[in-house]
Amino acid sequence: MITMGKIVVVGSSNTDMVLRVSQIPRPGQTISGGELKIYGGGKGANQAIAAHRAGSDVCFIAAVGDDDLGNTAVETLRAEGLDISSIQALPDVASGVAFIFVDDQGENSIGVAPGANACLSAQIVEANHARFDVADVVLMQLETPLDSIRAAKAIAVTSDCKVIINPAPATDLPDELLDGLYCLTPNESEAAALSGIGVIDTDSAERAADVLLGKGIENVVITLGGKGALLKNADGVTYQPANPVEVVDTTGAGDTFNGYFAASIANGLPLKQALELAVRAASLSVQSAGAIASIPTSDQVSGKPLSDIPPSGH
Repeated sequence: MITMGKIVVVGSSNTDMVLRVSQIPRPGQTISGGELKIYGGGKGANQAIAAHRAGSDVCFIAAVGDDDLGNTAVETLRAEGLDISSIQALPDVASGVAFIFVDDQGENSIGVAPGANACLSAQIVEANHARFDVADVVLMQLETPLDSIRAAKAIAVTSDCKVIINPAPATDLPDELLDGLYCLTPNESEAAALSGIGVIDTDSAERAADVLLGKGIENVVITLGGKGALLKNADGVTYQPANPVEVVDTTGAGDTFNGYFAASIANGLPLKQALELAVRAASLSVQSAGAIASIPTSDQVSGKPLSDIPPSGH
């Protein structure tokens, strides 16, 4: 029987303003005729909701502004059933906003105003020490200050939690943050930035993973977009291909992958099964628009061929 694992997600909460256009504008170019939609988002919030929909008990540690966007974001998370008691509403700070262009092929280009996310401090994280004591997995991204990531990792180690870092958006990470990490989950460009090896296929992904494993990481998972994902650790390499699907919007696909992967680990599944479920979930998510709106439920992900599973429709 699969148990409901407990996850602490430390990360960002944004409002996503998504403009669908025929093509992503080049510098100096204006593209008319687009359609604007507003969704909840932020890598932290997306991954927290994905982990919850995957069947884990999720506590989300984040910062929002004490404003309408922040209030709406918190209510969205509350409605999902997440533990939101550790979200801080900060006065005189705007909530985070992401501006996203999505083209006819489903590809995207994103600009982010971090707002309150930049104020998620080590002190806020440390004030929630008790949350880590009962968690199985701690999941983080890089849309909040590195001090918050360092603090969360330090607490997680003392609390015997598995720590997963999704290094997105790509930035330099100190070796001491990577040493002893349970899992790092970069995409192709992030893996290239962290390893110095260009990732264009599974062979180059494996070489990049070897470099990262050399930094003291226990498991490295490199997501490969529509090609699936690759797992490398001391036991060897596992490649999980993705089935071809009709792509509507890739926004949030990586977050869906990370949330499902972390939840599967917290719920006690083996790494290879966690990888398979995460790839399936991400493949489903690209068939719907939006980030949170496209995250599938566990019933949609488990046990059926992808061709038989409808998009989430949330």
